[in-house]
Amino acid sequence: MSAQGRAGGVLLGKLALEGEPLPWQPMLVSVDCKGSVVNSTQTDLQGRFVITFTEAHGTTGTPSDAQRQMETKYEGCMVRGSVAGFRSNTVTITAHTLRDEPNLGTITLSPEGRSGGTEISTTTQAAPSNAMKAFEKAREEWIAQNPDGAEKNLKKAVQLYPAFAQAWLQLGKIQEASEPQAARESFSKAMSADPKFILPYEQLAALAIQGEKWQEAIDNTNHALELNPAGTPQLWYYDALAKFQLGKTDEANVSASKELAMDPRHTVPNAEQLLAVILARKADYAGAVQHLKNCLTYLPAGPQADLVKQQIAQLEAKVSAAK
Repeated sequence: MSAQGRAGGVLLGKLALEGEPLPWQPMLVSVDCKGSVVNSTQTDLQGRFVITFTEAHGTTGTPSDAQRQMETKYEGCMVRGSVAGFRSNTVTITAHTLRDEPNLGTITLSPEGRSGGTEISTTTQAAPSNAMKAFEKAREEWIAQNPDGAEKNLKKAVQLYPAFAQAWLQLGKIQEASEPQAARESFSKAMSADPKFILPYEQLAALAIQGEKWQEAIDNTNHALELNPAGTPQLWYYDALAKFQLGKTDEANVSASKELAMDPRHTVPNAEQLLAVILARKADYAGAVQHLKNCLTYLPAGPQADLVKQQIAQLEAKVSAAK
């Protein structure tokens, strides 16, 4: 693994939550250099992560080039996990980890005072053993890619313990594709069981976006951001999109900019394109063109990239006309 890491120019590690089982969703890992997030990745469901080099606009190079770039730009930077309601210890990227031993080890996140919001519901700690057993079995089924088995066990868990916010959340995620109304009810029950649990608000915002219920989406993003002002890339994108649709262009600009600042790998599709549209609406055509050109550095060749090229040409004509 170490030799593979050296050859591929990658760093490896694992996140763990103190006193809590791992969540069902991937956890965010970021590389912070002098106070700015320059790279980010997500764990798998076992808490493991891999960091590869990325340029400012999300492009990657050859493995040998990536290794040189990591050695040049990442030495001395800090790696930390991010789970709302938890405090992460950090690992410093050193010359040794970059050149000899790419495994950063385990980064542990410890519970903070739960005065704010959390991505891990406190109701889980109060779950009776039979409900917890069903919940853990559901997670095993989910990892084994058996959603029907996971759903069956989640329903058992919430029947045994109706205040099981984490189980209601996961049940809603499974129901979302085929039963959106049932999913909405499950997310609402998760929110009612634990009002400081952030993730149900984000899921309800997503459902509202799908239904083009823009004000409802903003109401849910506002709740989530009150609990966790740092937000997440997905949350800021929903907030920006809904505000843009309601004509709140300046506020949408702020939210889209925050999304880009914390998402250097562009894990949320269309976020930078949304910012370009917002800037064009504000008649900042040059700024819009720059962001669309950034998009071309990481979008694969195809219809979406072709559309962006057309948009660039149209906006460049407006820039020329304004001179």
